[in-house]
Amino acid sequence: HSLPQLPVACPIVYPPTLSQTPKSGAAVCLCPRTKTRHTRNTTRTHAHLPFPPSFTLYSLFFTTNQFLAFFAVDKMAPKAIVAPSILAADFGHFGHACSKTIEQGADWLHVDIMDGHFVPNISWGPGVVAKIRGHVEKPIETWGKGTFDCHMMVSEPKKWVKGMKDAGADLYCFHYEAAFSSDSDNPEVQSDEKTNPRALIRFIHEQGMLAGVALKPATSVDVVWELLESEDALERPDMILIMTVEPGFGGQKFMASELPKVQALRKKYPELNIEVDGGLTGSTVHQAADAGANVIVAGSAVFGAQDPAAVISILREAVEKKNGKL
Repeated sequence: HSLPQLPVACPIVYPPTLSQTPKSGAAVCLCPRTKTRHTRNTTRTHAHLPFPPSFTLYSLFFTTNQFLAFFAVDKMAPKAIVAPSILAADFGHFGHACSKTIEQGADWLHVDIMDGHFVPNISWGPGVVAKIRGHVEKPIETWGKGTFDCHMMVSEPKKWVKGMKDAGADLYCFHYEAAFSSDSDNPEVQSDEKTNPRALIRFIHEQGMLAGVALKPATSVDVVWELLESEDALERPDMILIMTVEPGFGGQKFMASELPKVQALRKKYPELNIEVDGGLTGSTVHQAADAGANVIVAGSAVFGAQDPAAVISILREAVEKKNGKL
């Protein structure tokens, strides 16, 4: 049967791999116009080119829509990551709840650390994090499955770094607002001993962890430009976290007014991991994804769901659809 003209495509079905091709195989073509099957036997001697080059070209594209979608995919966009906040987990079965949510499809665990000073609430410290790590395997690659994304809502973030590292933290995300210690403007203190965002990011990296910077709703996104443009890689953050609620408590209403920060970050840094935390559900995640967030934190929406795996899929699909990968 004569080949159809472009843009209609004619798929070809091969055996699993050429190296495992049986002595005789079959290449099957469904003609789009007649819906009839055309089969041509192949052997190992000519399996590398069972049809003319022009036919092989057609076989690269299954449908016109898939062809166009291939070019619509944003190659630079970072992958979708779902990080359920364990602040909403069942504390009575904490370790099991954390490991189960990873089994249900979560990529990371978002671990909220609150000291009762930076925020009024208190959660837990390195000891509890270490116990949870005993139930969840460490990631085998950077940003991999099982990453402990530790959101440090503490007034003195530098003091917690080594303890969290020893407990099994992978990503240490401190608040920009807490990164300036009382010695920042003291001329008697050596500059390399002062606490400021750059120095803190460097210190976190030197301990072998990824570094994130979180911003409260009242903090302008402009404060992170200088950090992201640092010539020293050790002083550049690996992720920016935009809070879409006031930090300290779960279950708050989503603040869409914070999304312009995400848009500004994504426009300037296409490959940056941008996390959004606060009030995210299946009905609000699309707003965050459309703004450019790729790391989605959700607590109550996941742990309070009858089918957490389905919710995790919905959250991930919102980001993948935005990136043209779904």
